[in-house]
Amino acid sequence: MTAKLESFVPAAPPQAAPEAAPAAAAPNTAAKREAAKAAHDALLTRWKAITEAGSADEWVQAQLVAKGALADEVDFSSLKEKEKNAWKEKKKAEAVERRALERQAHEAWKATHVNHLGVGIHWNEAGGPDKFDLEHREERARQNGLPTLDSAEDLAKALGLTVSKLRGFAFHRDVDTGSNYVSWRIPKRTGGERTITSPKPELKEAQRWVLSNVVERLPVHGAAHGFVAGRSILTNALAHRGADVVVKVDLKDFFPTVTWRRVKGLLRKGGLPENTSTLLALMSTEAPRERMSFRGKTLHVAKGPRALPQGAPTSPGITNALCLRMDKRLSALSRKLGFTYTRYADDLTFSWTKAKAPKARRAQGAPVAVLLARVTDIVEAEGFTVHPDKTRVARKGSRQRVTGLVVNEAKEGTPAARVPRDVVRRLRAAIHNRQKGKPGREGESLDQLKGMAAFLYMTDPVKGRMYLDELAKLEAAPPAQA
Repeated sequence: MTAKLESFVPAAPPQAAPEAAPAAAAPNTAAKREAAKAAHDALLTRWKAITEAGSADEWVQAQLVAKGALADEVDFSSLKEKEKNAWKEKKKAEAVERRALERQAHEAWKATHVNHLGVGIHWNEAGGPDKFDLEHREERARQNGLPTLDSAEDLAKALGLTVSKLRGFAFHRDVDTGSNYVSWRIPKRTGGERTITSPKPELKEAQRWVLSNVVERLPVHGAAHGFVAGRSILTNALAHRGADVVVKVDLKDFFPTVTWRRVKGLLRKGGLPENTSTLLALMSTEAPRERMSFRGKTLHVAKGPRALPQGAPTSPGITNALCLRMDKRLSALSRKLGFTYTRYADDLTFSWTKAKAPKARRAQGAPVAVLLARVTDIVEAEGFTVHPDKTRVARKGSRQRVTGLVVNEAKEGTPAARVPRDVVRRLRAAIHNRQKGKPGREGESLDQLKGMAAFLYMTDPVKGRMYLDELAKLEAAPPAQA
């Protein structure tokens, strides 16, 4: 018989699907959640009973005996025809019941185990040491303060998830009918657009647990200032205040460069076992996807490998830990050449001050060319790429900006790292116009102005507080009558 292959050939190529409107909330959501929880608890109880029985086969056998569904073994040749028929019927009923119990055992197994995570994903649920494990893995995990997570069940319990939900967060499909993420685009300051990929609430909550209990416990170099407790764009900028030369280097496609396999390697190096590292790496990454419409269905098609999404709470912390060796190497290079080095996410900053440079190098000036050549080599050796169009060298006579703040040598009474004057003037003018009853610029909101004032407050609390107070008065004032 010839299969009708034509039915599998699309009449037209898939088309990009428009963004779907948010679905209306389903009725009785709480009741459904309770029912789902009760069903899951029943599966856990069943698997516990299976474990206590010794195996699924032994549990099935015990259930058949308890239900009286097990047909006794008899000497078939000694039975009369009527007895034979009755025994056959009971044997058929036993087979039906056995298959039903085996299905129940398999459902309980699936509720407590992960057997597959997608094509191309190596998964070994049993875990155990292998050649890639650290020699003293458990000791490393204890040193880093990592929780004991030896199985999928351990991880699911720690996250407050079911194993099946955890599997859903980690499972990879090149073509999927749904997604655990929401994506949108925002304009870049330098032009173009940036894609933000944010996890949906339940996954985001799980990632926050991973961030607090795993990622933030991994060692980070002192040169890292982004997304580190007690550090900020201000501390990053202050490290370069009053320098003679400031060199800024940007890493190209920073988050997309960090694939799930690199994340897995980082977690294993931190002391976690192979199986848990795989799950955590997969649930912290996602492939860039395009929404396509195919035969009335919306599909999410992967356009590249799973990597850190820009918008997930775990992504910045993972990159900080992953860049530990690169930061060490760049710091050592900087000290050797007389530079100071810091990193804020994908922004690398180097500054050179003649008074702080080694005496042998002061007369020669800042060795910028040597620095940039070696930085490029180190960055590429660590699996990243220097953005060729975003390297900047700012000398003392020009404006030196680091993470948005001006760090040129300041006059007395002026913050060492400060908001650019044009930003302050724009804020002052916007507040003045609103006080005079004039409309704001197109797209300008009070929230945006408050953000600018808070930015100013970070570097200049007195001036920032003044503008914040004026904005608070504007917000409290009754709307103008038309």
